[in-house]
Amino acid sequence: QVQLVESGGGLVQPGGSLRLSCAASGFTFGTAAMSWYRQAPGKERELVARIRSAVGSTNYADSVKGRFTISRDNAKNTVYLQMNSLKLEDTAVYYCKAYNMGRDYWGQGTQVTVSS
Repeated sequence: QVQLVESGGGLVQPGGSLRLSCAASGFTFGTAAMSWYRQAPGKERELVARIRSAVGSTNYADSVKGRFTISRDNAKNTVYLQMNSLKLEDTAVYYCKAYNMGRDYWGQGTQVTVSS
């Protein structure tokens, strides 16, 4: 079955960096569009970044442009989110999502807390 396992979350000070990873299995990773979403307490889940399968084109939420970078390693079935210059408002649970064959698949999420 499809599995998405996120890792790399944690506590970081403002201005710091984290790299999230999402290890995928159970589907053809190379043909799937992969995304990172986040959900802060009391807020709706929002798209952070997306990377498409074919040419690897990316798009980002305005709030993270220039600070976050999404990438993928198709040989390792893994998608990454490099987060730099973290802000307090980046605190959220971050979820990995795969879109494959017309279906969405979600990971369990990893907590990112930005605090001084």
